[in-house]
Amino acid sequence: MALATFKDLCVDAVDPSALGSFWGRVLHLDLHVDAAGDASLTGPSAAHTVWVNKVPEPKTVKHRVHLDVNAASVAELEALGALVVDADSFRWVVMADPEGGEFCVFTRHGEINRRLHEIVIDTHDSAANSHRIAGWWAGVLDAHLVDDERGFSYVDRIPNAPFGSLDFVPVPDPKTVKNRIHLDMTTPDLEALVAAGAEVLRPRDAEIAWTVMADPDGNEFCAFSPS
Repeated sequence: MALATFKDLCVDAVDPSALGSFWGRVLHLDLHVDAAGDASLTGPSAAHTVWVNKVPEPKTVKHRVHLDVNAASVAELEALGALVVDADSFRWVVMADPEGGEFCVFTRHGEINRRLHEIVIDTHDSAANSHRIAGWWAGVLDAHLVDDERGFSYVDRIPNAPFGSLDFVPVPDPKTVKNRIHLDMTTPDLEALVAAGAEVLRPRDAEIAWTVMADPDGNEFCAFSPS
């Protein structure tokens, strides 16, 4: 039984309107900007929603959570304002959005039905740790854990997710700052999430209608009541 269900995505931005416009065009989602300056992107289902929230601090370190996207060409994304970071090291192209946030592009031939390919989360140190945290998310989401022979683990068959998988990839450097991309979840039982290993960073209060939490690897996510 799932302890949580994927709800939507959140992205931090110094300029939500500009970054939201970029990602809206990349993901083929509709942009909305509210009076406070925050932005949201909406699509064919509620799960496609991306909240683009204003924060004062600019990006200072490599994204530990990044998006992999499907596109017809790299040039298409360059025309939207993305920069190529690494076009040669991988079978995909590493790019940066207008605020410097890394993302990866997989070029596809023919019709692209899903622009958001997968979400990648760095894990510290080893494939064993990648397996551990991927297994935690698979259990929480009642999804499918795969240990890839290339040395990382991923979670697929995620209920309600408008993307293929959550990929957990080992990196040598530890997490040092708050992730600028995080997941929103709904949960029927916050205490069960805590018992499973999640940490409450900020309880729901008069200012926020959700609970800010972290997974056992320190990755922030927000938990909402199903109502």
